Amino acid sequence: MAEKDNTEIDNKNCSVNFDCDIFGDDDDDIIAQAFEDSLLVENVDTKKSEVSVLNHGSKDPKEGGQSHSHPSVPESTPLESLPGFDEDAGRTWIYPINYPIRDYQYCIVEKALYKNTLVSLPTGLGKTFIAAVVMYNFYRWYPQSKIVFMAPTKPLVAQQVEACFNIMGIPQEDTSQMTGTMSLENRAKAWTQKRIFFLTPQVLTNDLTRGVCPGTLIKCLVLDEAHRATGNYSYCQVIHVLRQHRHDFRILALSATPGTDVRAVQQVLTNLMISHIELRSEDSPDIQAYVFHRSIEKIVVPLGNELSILKKRYLNVLKVYISKLLDMKVLYTKDETTLSKFQIFQAREAFRQNPPDSLPRERYGVVHGLFALCITLYHSYELMLKHGTRSFYTFLKGTLDSKNGNSLARFELLRNQNFKELMEELSQKFDIKSNLSESSKGESSGMFSKIGGPQSSEVKCELPYVSHPKLTKLLTIVVDHHKKFAAEGKSTKIMIFSQYRDSVQEITEMLQLQHPLVKAMCFMGQSTGVRGDRGFSQKEQLKVVKEFREGGFNTLISTCVGEEGLDIGDVDLIVCFDSPKSPIRLVQRMGRTGRKREGRIVVLVTEGKEAQAYDQSQYQKRSVNAALADMNRLNRFLSQHSSRMVPRGITPVCLKLHMKVGTWKAQKGRGSKSSAGSTASVSSMFNNSGKSLINKKKACKNDGWLSKEELAWWRDNLQVPLDEVKSLPRPSLFCLGK
Repeated sequence: MAEKDNTEIDNKNCSVNFDCDIFGDDDDDIIAQAFEDSLLVENVDTKKSEVSVLNHGSKDPKEGGQSHSHPSVPESTPLESLPGFDEDAGRTWIYPINYPIRDYQYCIVEKALYKNTLVSLPTGLGKTFIAAVVMYNFYRWYPQSKIVFMAPTKPLVAQQVEACFNIMGIPQEDTSQMTGTMSLENRAKAWTQKRIFFLTPQVLTNDLTRGVCPGTLIKCLVLDEAHRATGNYSYCQVIHVLRQHRHDFRILALSATPGTDVRAVQQVLTNLMISHIELRSEDSPDIQAYVFHRSIEKIVVPLGNELSILKKRYLNVLKVYISKLLDMKVLYTKDETTLSKFQIFQAREAFRQNPPDSLPRERYGVVHGLFALCITLYHSYELMLKHGTRSFYTFLKGTLDSKNGNSLARFELLRNQNFKELMEELSQKFDIKSNLSESSKGESSGMFSKIGGPQSSEVKCELPYVSHPKLTKLLTIVVDHHKKFAAEGKSTKIMIFSQYRDSVQEITEMLQLQHPLVKAMCFMGQSTGVRGDRGFSQKEQLKVVKEFREGGFNTLISTCVGEEGLDIGDVDLIVCFDSPKSPIRLVQRMGRTGRKREGRIVVLVTEGKEAQAYDQSQYQKRSVNAALADMNRLNRFLSQHSSRMVPRGITPVCLKLHMKVGTWKAQKGRGSKSSAGSTASVSSMFNNSGKSLINKKKACKNDGWLSKEELAWWRDNLQVPLDEVKSLPRPSLFCLGK
């Protein structure tokens, strides 16, 4: 050790002699010798840093453990001054060892600290872990800064708050979760008092434009599901506003797949100012130890005789309105069987840009009405082919009953005799059943139906009516899977995806007949449907996810809201009831399984267009991965001005530490606004005991006081903490003197 110190002293002496003699001696040999000596000092320091990085997990100083010595800086390199940067904290960066160390995560974190990075990892491989580590280090390096984590949906935001806390143990008192329902006054207060924020991009955009959020203090910005950063999405708006403040900040973008095609990936890179890409696919060698095999099975289902006849009759209806557009020379595809909504959209846009000279201007409104009608009809046509007659009929009935819809569409359809006959036949099949279901819904508050019941004690495989052959195939797959695991004495979970709510509800009702083998529950978004059907509130969504993760349900039927990021636990079987055209959505669906053991994925596609669309999405997925692997195609879209965010002259050394993580305290606040029947709907949703509604009503008191169950629900969802209760100032009495 003494010999090493002497070497450093001699090197310093050489450096001093160089400084003294350089202006007095012209000998090139002295200059060359001084230059070599300076390189020697730099190499020694670099080796010290490398040893510290490799052995930072050891407590033995001889092994280069968690040493607090800082890498020396050559005297000729002055430290760069960055506003708000803590030089003492910045000499190290922290990596947690609470979880098993994965080399690919460590490498990605190290790069993401110094460059704006796009991280593309398959679902379930720790993107949130990477984000939490990067956020924590900027939390240390910039003590007065704001750290922001953005996610596209409220349930995903709520999930990531607790996940990041459990990874790095960031003090909960410095953390704030913001939603649009939070008042502007409270958000302004939080921006002043808190340091780490979890929110949706719409909330951040509003607060930046209003001046409530101090944009210049944001030093680290994490964007989950970053593939959305195209066009004028809120992610792009946030970056645009922050750039106007002309200050440096780090960007970390996370996504399972960064875009639907190469052009979309290029937009994401440009809009988010990405300067570095970290891509891992399921074939990457450094993640093979953490990826379980997932078998993918495509099942092509024939349309069936009944649907084929319905399809032929409906195409005759379509042909009437397509012919009118052809006669006006605004549409050029004569075969109505090959048309799609997208082609009609393109034809309408072409008409808006360049209407034909032979068409009088007073006919323009009729053309727009016919385009809107054809788009509606082709949407219902796709519903028929993918989801069946029930979804098809429900959509068309809603179109005819809607007061805010296209009046021309209603007028034209109601005068079409073929269409009227078709709808009357379907009405006899579904309206009687819907009336019966509505009466039963009235007893169970409408939104959530009771799982199972006295009539479902045995598995039933006979269905009263099958609106699509895919439903029969789906039932066979689900029942066989549960029987197989039950015979082995193992528990299992299934997740089924369908794009439309009507289809989700139909599948749920079908599978609930198989109770107790299949315990099915639906899961959908928060927005209200076109026909006024209420979606799930955020609390209801989180409770459904929690119940499914903990085993309250073993089969979850979800719309697209369940595709992105939500931690729904281990799933052994994924069934895609329809095939989305976007490869991103398909990848996200498949990522729900194969996390802790081998998984199976079944994609049900109707013979014809849907099967072709699935093959096309798989081709797009491979082309995107190939483009990301070939960096030469993307280099010109990478930002060349990514700020380092660490002063030049300081190279932080990694310390691997066991983080102290406390207990997460769930925040209790005001319950969300809901309809009058929300209490009953929540209680019916989580009643898994199979008791009848009559028994549940007995638990309710009629004396004006809350029962124990109602009081417990009130405490969990509606009770306002005393410290949040605002009171008016006490009145004062003033006396006027004479």
